[in-house]
Amino acid sequence: MTAAARRAAVLGHPVAHSLSPALHRAAYAALGLSGWRYDAVDVTEEGLASFVAGLDDSWAGLSLTMPLKQTIIPLLDHVEPLAEVVGAVNTVLFQGRTLVGANTDVHGIVAALGLDGPIASAAVLGAGATASSTLAALAQLGCTSPVVYVRAVARAGGLMRAAHRMGVTPVYRTLDEAPAEIGRADVVVSTLPPHAADPLADRLMAVEGVLLDVAYDPRPTALSVAWAAAGGAVVGGEQMLLHQAAEQVRLMTGHPAPLAAMSAALEDKLTA
Repeated sequence: MTAAARRAAVLGHPVAHSLSPALHRAAYAALGLSGWRYDAVDVTEEGLASFVAGLDDSWAGLSLTMPLKQTIIPLLDHVEPLAEVVGAVNTVLFQGRTLVGANTDVHGIVAALGLDGPIASAAVLGAGATASSTLAALAQLGCTSPVVYVRAVARAGGLMRAAHRMGVTPVYRTLDEAPAEIGRADVVVSTLPPHAADPLADRLMAVEGVLLDVAYDPRPTALSVAWAAAGGAVVGGEQMLLHQAAEQVRLMTGHPAPLAAMSAALEDKLTA
């Protein structure tokens, strides 16, 4: 590797499907960072510590996807306040030998929604790491008491603790209640895995607000199709992916992210 060469990668299990390499490589090309490379590396929770221990000074950063967003935290030297409050790290920055954890998912959600003013009501589907980031994003947009729909309220302890750290006060209900209620919210964010929201789509009532479905495979999702058919506005999950990756590029390279180039690369991958 040349002196200017730097490395970065997305880690997860499984990770072969990740679109992060296309986004980051497009950014490097547009920025003229010819010595930079970005890969996808399949790493399990059990193998994460040894992988991180083996990294050298050529590394600029890591992107973390599931199931590693919490597993990485004990391995870091410092966790930025937002990531600490959310309880999820999707970005690791290398500052010399110091590993710093950050969260760009919150930025990705806010930027994807693209709202001008505060929102009065919101609903969140799911209780995982992305749901925690969504609560932080909604708080930034002025909604601190969203309704969160989960499979089982008794199993949402991690999200409840994250909400407490953020100072937000969600109302928790079961997913079975969602189809009849979410249509009244200004903003709905589904953080459920691909196809997990499909049964809700079949029972969706009239809608008024904006839906961000973080799943983007298939595109459009069944929930997105049903939402649009019921009269609501839809933001595709690929927009969150784009904007969280753009913030990672900025943090890792020190350059403003070339959004147009990254967006074009993402669209090419999604339509291939």
